[in-house]
Amino acid sequence: MVDERIKLYRQAALAMRRGEFDFDVPVVGDDEVAKLGSALQELGRVMERKFEEVNTLSLVTEQINAGLVLDEVLDHVYTSFRSFIPYDRIGFSLLEEDGRIVRARWARSEAPVMRITGGYAAPMKGSSLQEIIDTGQPRILNDLPQYLSDHPDSDSTRRIVEEGMKSSLTCPLVALGKKIGFMFFSSVQKDTYRDIHTALFLQIAGQLSIIVEKGRMYQQLLELNDLKNKFLGMAAHDLRSPIAGIKMANEMLLDGSFGALNDMARQFIQESQRSCSGMLSLINDLLSMNAIESGHLKLNPERTDLAEFLKSLIQLNSPAAIRKSIRIEFAAQGTVPPVYVDAERLKQVVNNLLTNAIKYSGSHTVVSVGVAATEKEVEISVTDQGQGIAPDDMSKLFKEFSKTRAKPTAGEESTGLGLAIARRIVEAHGGKIWAHSELGKGSTFAFTVPVADAKH
Repeated sequence: MVDERIKLYRQAALAMRRGEFDFDVPVVGDDEVAKLGSALQELGRVMERKFEEVNTLSLVTEQINAGLVLDEVLDHVYTSFRSFIPYDRIGFSLLEEDGRIVRARWARSEAPVMRITGGYAAPMKGSSLQEIIDTGQPRILNDLPQYLSDHPDSDSTRRIVEEGMKSSLTCPLVALGKKIGFMFFSSVQKDTYRDIHTALFLQIAGQLSIIVEKGRMYQQLLELNDLKNKFLGMAAHDLRSPIAGIKMANEMLLDGSFGALNDMARQFIQESQRSCSGMLSLINDLLSMNAIESGHLKLNPERTDLAEFLKSLIQLNSPAAIRKSIRIEFAAQGTVPPVYVDAERLKQVVNNLLTNAIKYSGSHTVVSVGVAATEKEVEISVTDQGQGIAPDDMSKLFKEFSKTRAKPTAGEESTGLGLAIARRIVEAHGGKIWAHSELGKGSTFAFTVPVADAKH
């Protein structure tokens, strides 16, 4: 006859296999079966502890990969691991100045007063931490007061002992093979880490090393991007003035201010004028994109009569359309309400869409500017009868420096920035921009902006 306890133990083992640890294992007697039950109980406690460790470490890893800031992750570590890792204090320090200095970055403690906080620094030369970072192995001190007595010159140990800590475990931080600092676990009890397994501590330190290195690399990327923006801004500003001067001189030569020009001279100056116009357009686009990327795109919204605004821009673009025998039409569906926009910035958007429609359309076609309003927003569209955009080119629209295979019909210049700038400006207004096109039949570009409410 099978002992009933064996059946219960088998059920308990199957529950543990499923990750379930809330079960009752009866331990009756002192025979071998009872001893098996006791061992099963202990195994369940160990497995539950390990299961919690793995889950908690997995959560920390998930947070790290999600890009949470280091302080938030460290606070989470401090609160989450206390149920199965002994500590009353955690400190986090980083190496600086090519490893010559170790500086406290973060700390949290149960002590009423902390003696080592963010910013505290000490030289690595002659420090006991040097061996830890060199070997990559953790160090356990189970009697900090005695260690301080043996090393009275250790200022950091003295400060920790003053906080009431009596034992510590120090883990090196290494990310992608790079030694970056230390993580310190401390306890108010002596011998806390005498029989501890250091594997979990090293896993935590390893995960935190990753977020630190990611943070450093991201910061370097931001600094390089900022340097690039500054360089582009300076270069564009420095180029704009002399090119504008050349353009003005060309205009004076062409209008006869310095006497009549022969045909060849006029042809060369007209070509110079076209080049200057193209360069100024590129410079202005670069300055706009630079302002957007550096976070300096500032909107000055005001109540604007949209119908009059659009009509003025149609008139502005009419000369270019007339030169190509293109007619621009304006069509409004119902009453055009006023909008609340930055008129100068919105002018960039509409001008870009209109110039593109003219640029990519053939002669004797029509460009239509349409307006349709809802209660909260207005949709503005520009439709042409041009060559259209290939389906696999549609994804390139509104991206910086992206160009489709469509070619301007009169050899006009294109920077590849106009639509990207338009998208950023529209989105800054809280609107959206999109396009529809059919190859060989034309394109429609449309965007929305908010209607001005009673407060505006």
